[in-house]
Amino acid sequence: MYIKVCGLSRPEDVAAAVEAGADAIGFVLTPSPRQVTPASVRALTALVPEGTATVAVFRGEPLDEVRRAAAEAGVDTVQLHGGEPPEAFAALRADGFRLIRATSPAAGGAPLETGAYGEDLLIIDSPRPGSGERWDPAALGVSPTGPWLLAGGLSPDNVAGAVTGLRPWGVDVSSGVEHTRGVKDTGLIREFVAAARAAA
Repeated sequence: MYIKVCGLSRPEDVAAAVEAGADAIGFVLTPSPRQVTPASVRALTALVPEGTATVAVFRGEPLDEVRRAAAEAGVDTVQLHGGEPPEAFAALRADGFRLIRATSPAAGGAPLETGAYGEDLLIIDSPRPGSGERWDPAALGVSPTGPWLLAGGLSPDNVAGAVTGLRPWGVDVSSGVEHTRGVKDTGLIREFVAAARAAA
């Protein structure tokens, strides 16, 4: 079970995710209550051990800005969440980044096949990413193929049911481990990772 904890902004949250055993740590570099600067991400990635992915999340920014900010942040992976074309993924691959493509049932016509745009991982998220809203994965109509992560409305209380019911390759959480919008709860981070691992 691959676990990504996203939207981190404080050293203690990064430490909690790492200690709990998260496989990937995400930092939001797009307008959001969780937005951080590339410079702050670079400082936080220094706390992440080798072998744990560091992910910069973008949504709809121009490709040149994504490339600049991701390089400044010092991450190893870029997540695009705005319907970017395959050419954007190819350019970032040429820069040496691993790639995550995020989509949702609301993105009509977006392929649900990991690697369709050259990405390493696919995230299936709620129609309103980052909202914390639960959604019905049955809305997909088909099962994604390849390594894919379920996201959207997951929390320590419901992740086990989602994992056993849908059998995703992994899970991605952000708002479900916050005590107030945009502010993580280290205890909830640990509970989420433990619950997802146990269910897998």
